[in-house]
Amino acid sequence: MLERTSTTARYARGFAAAVVAVATLVLAANAGPAKASEPRPAEQAELARHPAGPTAD
Repeated sequence: MLERTSTTARYARGFAAAVVAVATLVLAANAGPAKASEPRPAEQAELARHPAGPTAD
């Protein structure tokens, strides 16, 4: 037969789960967006106009 867990143990497990959940959310919020593998459309249009790249005028 299963023994009842103490109230303190249940609160401790709940608190530990809450700490892990908050830490996971904070880490996920601080993760930056993925880098684009291709240039943006405006950069592509600029490269099409100046194939040699930008000049230092």
